[in-house]
Amino acid sequence: MTDDAKANSQPEIGDPPSDPLNTTDASKSAALQRGQLDRQREYTQRFEQHRRVILLYLRSLLPTQNDVDEVFQETCLVTWREFDRFQSGTNFAAWACTVAYNQVRAWRKRQSRERLRFSDDLTQLVSSELIQNHEHYDHYVNALDKCIEMLPEHHRGLIEDRYRNEIPLDVVAQQVNRSNATVRRMINRVREALRDCVSQRMRRDNEQ
Repeated sequence: MTDDAKANSQPEIGDPPSDPLNTTDASKSAALQRGQLDRQREYTQRFEQHRRVILLYLRSLLPTQNDVDEVFQETCLVTWREFDRFQSGTNFAAWACTVAYNQVRAWRKRQSRERLRFSDDLTQLVSSELIQNHEHYDHYVNALDKCIEMLPEHHRGLIEDRYRNEIPLDVVAQQVNRSNATVRRMINRVREALRDCVSQRMRRDNEQ
């Protein structure tokens, strides 16, 4: 065999074989990115689905829309940061509202107040029952919203003035030309009526 033939018979040197470790690492990285994107999409879908419930919950606990907006943004950040703690298949609204409640507590501390400007009485009407009955959370909020709308105008005005607008009881009493004790009894009766209305609506919804 001639030298030229020997040279032509030498195997061609191509690209070096890929490192299987690098290939594995790249696959793991791509899978991790896909998992993160899927998780982000799941979070966005769930949060948007329950956005109204979370906002209604915060409105029941906070005195002004500015406060609601502030705590809502904080709730968005915390729920996303802690979304890995959420167990799929459980009630996202109840979980998110528990996070929101913790943000309300933090807001209270920042405000250096001993209690919420929105009365604890009405807060308990909403928050404790909603958290305890989280499987019916959305229905409960909708029922409460409708029951408040159905109140007679003067009763709805009492609730709005006393709990939403934070008007002191004695000022409300002066506005309606009644004694403090009379107005207090009227408000208590309205609250009881709201509880009954919500319970009845919940029962009807469950029976359907």
